[in-house]
Amino acid sequence: MKHIIVGTAGHIDHGKTTLIKALTGRETDTLDEEKKRGISINLGFTFFDLPSGKRVGIVDVPGHEKFIKNMLAGASGLDMVMLVVAADEGVMPQTVEHIDILSFLNIKNGLIVLTKSDMVEEEFRELVKEDIKERMKGTFLEDAEILEVDSVSKRGIPELIQKLDDMSEQIEEKNENSPARLNIDRVFTIKGHGTVVTGTLLEGKISVDDDLVVYPENLKAKIRSIQVHGEDENTAYAGQRTAINISNVKKDEIGRGDVLAAPDSLEESMMLDVKMNIIKHVDRTLKHWDRLRLYHGTREILCRAVPLDKEEIAPGENGFVQLRLEESIVSKKGDTFVVRSYSPMATIGGGVIIDASPKKHKRFDEDVIEALKVKEKGELHDILEEYLKHNSKNYPTVKDMMSYSGAHEEDIRKALDKLSEDGKIFVIGNMYIHTNHYKKLFEKVNELLADYHKHNRLKPGILKEELKSKVESKFKPKEFDIVLAAFEGDGLIKIAGNIVSLKDFEVVFNEKQKENRNRMQKMLKKCGFESVPTIEEITGKDVRAKEVLDAMIGDSVAMLGDGYIMDMETYDKAKKMLVDYINEHGEITLGEYRDLIGSSRKNCMIILESFDRNRITKRIENKRVLM
Repeated sequence: MKHIIVGTAGHIDHGKTTLIKALTGRETDTLDEEKKRGISINLGFTFFDLPSGKRVGIVDVPGHEKFIKNMLAGASGLDMVMLVVAADEGVMPQTVEHIDILSFLNIKNGLIVLTKSDMVEEEFRELVKEDIKERMKGTFLEDAEILEVDSVSKRGIPELIQKLDDMSEQIEEKNENSPARLNIDRVFTIKGHGTVVTGTLLEGKISVDDDLVVYPENLKAKIRSIQVHGEDENTAYAGQRTAINISNVKKDEIGRGDVLAAPDSLEESMMLDVKMNIIKHVDRTLKHWDRLRLYHGTREILCRAVPLDKEEIAPGENGFVQLRLEESIVSKKGDTFVVRSYSPMATIGGGVIIDASPKKHKRFDEDVIEALKVKEKGELHDILEEYLKHNSKNYPTVKDMMSYSGAHEEDIRKALDKLSEDGKIFVIGNMYIHTNHYKKLFEKVNELLADYHKHNRLKPGILKEELKSKVESKFKPKEFDIVLAAFEGDGLIKIAGNIVSLKDFEVVFNEKQKENRNRMQKMLKKCGFESVPTIEEITGKDVRAKEVLDAMIGDSVAMLGDGYIMDMETYDKAKKMLVDYINEHGEITLGEYRDLIGSSRKNCMIILESFDRNRITKRIENKRVLM
């Protein structure tokens, strides 16, 4: 079911609140000061049902110039807007500013409601309607229908309700599969319940007992209860206006402008890369280091503007801009925003966020500008490739890319599959890296292996775990195995058990070393299953003999752990006998293995523990099964 939020916009005293009362039977002016002054100061919320059965949340936003900040907060999350124009006054300055703001916030669906229609003659109404059409040219309401109503007599109200119902079919479904995100527009407490926040759920869904985070403070919160349009619900979905009772967070710790979202779904930033448009009818050019008021979601933040692709942006023009913020923000690529001048305050422009967590840019950098063009207009796979080029060292997951791009998980995975097929990215478990980073990883591995071989000429290679600690500590052993297997598949290295070396590296023994090798090999073969010696028992105190034995490990000698070793052929035979037995019987005990190979309990324990470490077997109580 679609969840629809409709908002009003328009000049002060043009009848927005009275219109909503006529539609819903409820007043949205709740403050004594609002009732006394007859204007909406804060945001008003209510709802009503359409003939089709859809329930519509409705937001009454203030029209007075002093309350534009509240208007911007209310416009966050709107699906449709009713531009309210009083028939006795026509289009006024605040009407125009509201249209500019709504255009920048990418609101596409709307209609124009001509209120107080019974107060003027038909000829005057027609003149006002012609003026409205002329003033709406070039805006998203250029072709919008104008409906005449009188909120007192209710003339035109049934037709308006039916029109809203018809238009609701055009509204796109919200993204319920993305991590939940809600811009907080009100915070209050209810005795006996604690902190309550309200806002429109922009994406995802939330349920009672879910764990969420309040950004940018990173406060952990748990949902106690949810209300949608005054009714208790277990789950709220994208597009619904919600009141959420949260625990673990006090009222004075959060406020309007904060974001309630899924854990680890948003990243704090002190900069934004944006595509900004300057309103053509304002006498204001955006220049380098202009101080602005940024409005994003329900938040206002002071910032400085750094135009990246031109000296300045004139009225009616657009350009790439980096906004340097005075407070941190959490946002997503594709989010819209509005900017107002610092002083005197006036709406001068707005646009869309291209990168929600960029690096600091120099002006007129061609590489930066080309990258921004890709992020702005490119296909999703192009955008993700650009993202991975600059973020691969952080090993992002699908969840990270959903947060960055704002795209659905299914679309992200399709784009990643294409990049993988095209050989542009490499997949490590549930992490993704660009091939450029993949090459850098190999360069580092190659350099480390070359250095290791130079200083350890008689060792066949380096242990995987030691190499991992030097290459990338963020990897888990399985993930590093994937990377090394890829390097080996590309013919760059070779792997023998737990030993890694350069592809062409071979240990070369002199005559004395060969004698030592042959002597120790005979000793180990003679041990068979009957004895599992330590390195010291084979080499004694001969340092040169130990160097040779180290070189044999992983090739003709198996290292079992704790200094115990075994002839590799004997070890492989012990492994085959074990695997064949478990394949036939499903499991094996220490006693059964002792009888199988005819060795001592101690020797069998050493061998079996080696199989456990190498993930050949898994111990369950006193039995072992194959991994």
